[in-house]
Amino acid sequence: MPSIVDRAEQPYVGYRATIRFDTMPEVAHRIAAIIGELAGRGIQPADAPFLRYLVLAPGMATITVEAGVPVAAPARLGGDYFDDVVPGGKYAIATHRGTPDGLFAATADLLAWGEKEGVRWDRTTKSDGEHWTARLEVYRTDPREEPDARNWDTDLCFRLAD
Repeated sequence: MPSIVDRAEQPYVGYRATIRFDTMPEVAHRIAAIIGELAGRGIQPADAPFLRYLVLAPGMATITVEAGVPVAAPARLGGDYFDDVVPGGKYAIATHRGTPDGLFAATADLLAWGEKEGVRWDRTTKSDGEHWTARLEVYRTDPREEPDARNWDTDLCFRLAD
């Protein structure tokens, strides 16, 4: 059952791309690269890594998505990477346990729950698609520690409109 929680703002280092949904692994694999770059500078992640969905084109023909790793303070890695902040505020959160291929259904369930509960998401609709302020998949399980994807926990965290 989803819950509504307050989340503090969270600085992160990220990588952004506009891609077709079937090329998502190209962005997701940047998480490990960011963690490696941070480690090379002696910086530990401040929390679990995530994907942040920014723009979902009609029919999800393309998506603008970020791979992000939370940090305690801006890290300024340069190159393809940038510093940003996931805004604080009220979020609907649901946890999916299982393989990543179940995330599409878990997301649909969270959106349906929000519709039923009268939740107003922090998003706008424009000609190029839905623009979300903060729609996150937070990867709570480290696959190096738990290789069985059926045991992975992913939090879906969607920001509510103020």
